[in-house]
Amino acid sequence: MSIIVDRNTRLLVTGITGREGRFHTGRMVEYGTQVVAGVTPGKGGTTVGDVPVFDTVAQAVQATSANAACVFVPPAYAPDSVLECIDADLELVVCITDLIPVSDMVRIFRRLKSSHTRLIGPNCPGLITPGECSVGIIPGDVLSRGAIGMVSRSGTLTYEIAAALSEAHMGQSTCIGIGGDPVIGSTFVDLLPLLEADPETEAVVMVGEIGGSDEENAADFIRTMKKPVIAFISGRTAPPGKRMGHAGAIVSGGKGTAQGKVDALLGAGAVIADSTADIPGLVRKALHH
Repeated sequence: MSIIVDRNTRLLVTGITGREGRFHTGRMVEYGTQVVAGVTPGKGGTTVGDVPVFDTVAQAVQATSANAACVFVPPAYAPDSVLECIDADLELVVCITDLIPVSDMVRIFRRLKSSHTRLIGPNCPGLITPGECSVGIIPGDVLSRGAIGMVSRSGTLTYEIAAALSEAHMGQSTCIGIGGDPVIGSTFVDLLPLLEADPETEAVVMVGEIGGSDEENAADFIRTMKKPVIAFISGRTAPPGKRMGHAGAIVSGGKGTAQGKVDALLGAGAVIADSTADIPGLVRKALHH
């Protein structure tokens, strides 16, 4: 078992003929992901590698039975690409694109509410079930198959921590980078229940950062979890009001502080790592508790 993606995922890539889309499609195919279609308006009938390209998502879905999409479209056009995927009733849309205006994301969020689609991102690295399926830009070679679920607001910390866990012989069930923008498709609260319910996942590593209230909201659910949660909050040394790399990583009006998040998670029973280097040891300890 794993969550959201596995070897049965049939992926289409929007923006496949662009530089990033072409490069990462190659990486995903190499990893073993079933990339069945690409979409670029005006490029229908061409191919990228062995992947057929269509003019619209609807055409691609009809021809290939794709059930998931990965969006590598520039920010001006990405919202429409995401909406097109939702309209095609895809189960999963992963939006890698950053710099999407919040106003566009609010429009997408409203549309998601009345759909069957799960959106991961935007401004995220995607997700990966090691050995089965990679959707996005997470480097598969640093992961290994195992029982640790990961959900993270930071892309680079996802890779760093997954590599450290793999080196410590603790593989991962599914790793998800949710993105750091103020409005995202799937939050910690949306994804933690899936990891809690997954029979293969034995512990969860959650990587948060300053800004917003996602981690505090997650604490309410963590209180009910039977599986151990090991959490790390990045940006703990940032001065108040300092904007971090992510659009959502800003502390304002006393909310979203690192200490507030740490306190909420500790109160919910999570174990807090002071540094990423501590995580493998804390996970091992939690599993053998």
